[in-house]
Amino acid sequence: MLEMVISDKLRVLAEKCERELAEVFSGFDAVARVNTERVLQAFSELKLSDRHFAPTTGYGYDDDGRELCDKAFASVFGAESGFVRHSIVSGTHALGIGLYALLRPADTMLSVTGAPYDTLEGVLGYDTEGNAVNDGSGSLADFGVKYSKIELLPDEKGGGIDFDAVKHRLVTDKSIKVVYVQRSKGYATRKTLSVPEIDELFELVRSVSNAFLVVDNCYGEFVEEREPKADLLIGSLIKNPGGGIAESGAYLVGTKRAVDLAAARLTVPAIGLECGASLGQTKGMIKGLFFAPHAVAQALKTAAFASALFKKLGYKVSPEPLEKRYDIIQTVSLAGEEEICAFCRGLQSGSPVDSYVAPEPWDMPGYNDRVVMAAGAFTQGSSLELSADAPIRPPFTVFIQGGLTYESGRYGVLKAAQAVIDNN
Repeated sequence: MLEMVISDKLRVLAEKCERELAEVFSGFDAVARVNTERVLQAFSELKLSDRHFAPTTGYGYDDDGRELCDKAFASVFGAESGFVRHSIVSGTHALGIGLYALLRPADTMLSVTGAPYDTLEGVLGYDTEGNAVNDGSGSLADFGVKYSKIELLPDEKGGGIDFDAVKHRLVTDKSIKVVYVQRSKGYATRKTLSVPEIDELFELVRSVSNAFLVVDNCYGEFVEEREPKADLLIGSLIKNPGGGIAESGAYLVGTKRAVDLAAARLTVPAIGLECGASLGQTKGMIKGLFFAPHAVAQALKTAAFASALFKKLGYKVSPEPLEKRYDIIQTVSLAGEEEICAFCRGLQSGSPVDSYVAPEPWDMPGYNDRVVMAAGAFTQGSSLELSADAPIRPPFTVFIQGGLTYESGRYGVLKAAQAVIDNN
């Protein structure tokens, strides 16, 4: 790959963006201070000490480090109970644990944020149109679980949850056992949901139904000063809450009843959370939680900078540079496949790992379209480290997330911008 030189003109434009974003950056730092205090208070109350980092093997009985880690995540997220495990392979795996735990044959899962992220289709056993695909793979559809969805309101009506439609469905369809929310936008161009909006949904579900509220919290952790209410709040450790330190795993926190059911699914009933050797991974998960609020603030600064820079270059961006943010994702709408690939090549060249690699679109398992990804990360697939990916389909939107340090995130975004400019 030829080295791309960042032009003086682009550097001047970047400095102008930063001056305009000074107040926004200050706001990110203020939220990080609040969230860091909450993490430190949890560690203090639980009396975290060096002994909690000792590894266990085999069955992992009496692993007080594992138990403290579970309690710390639950406390920091404002939940009654919870667990976190390095052996959960992804956010989708964690969501699968939660959904299989709560749903039974003839139950309905109602997604109130439209169709979930692509990778969940295999878990549900339903395609994007809501048609069952009973292929014998062991999906929820194979077990007789039904699926339905309610789209978000159109942009002209605010683009949020359609509370009236949700209430009507809950009152008229008693088979609904899980109300599902995807907090972030995934590969859509819709708005990300705020904590107060999800809290309002939680209270609505409680008032008219016995259904569980399950929230895919990925990309949203520590962006606001607290997390949303849910029976199960679920996310991946190689996104926000791992702080760039945890190298695998995921968490599930929420109400005790829902967490107990999820724990039985994680292992088996009657064992639940009593077993599971930490194998020396506990320290990374706890240390990652410590770093997370600060790392998220760095990612938010990177996202706002990318928004400001590409808007000045004439591209449509979401969120806008000064707009309130509810996750770490930034989108930029480009002219087509060629510009998307140029963007990803540029960002990859500004990464600390595999900077020499040129990303190309490919048929990635679990996705409906070819996807191109730039991710020169220390931990494979870590979305809190600077990355960008895009499905090769209209409206040709690239999704940017992460930046463990603002300085490195800024550099990667500048390289992406220079690559797009050079391509044109």
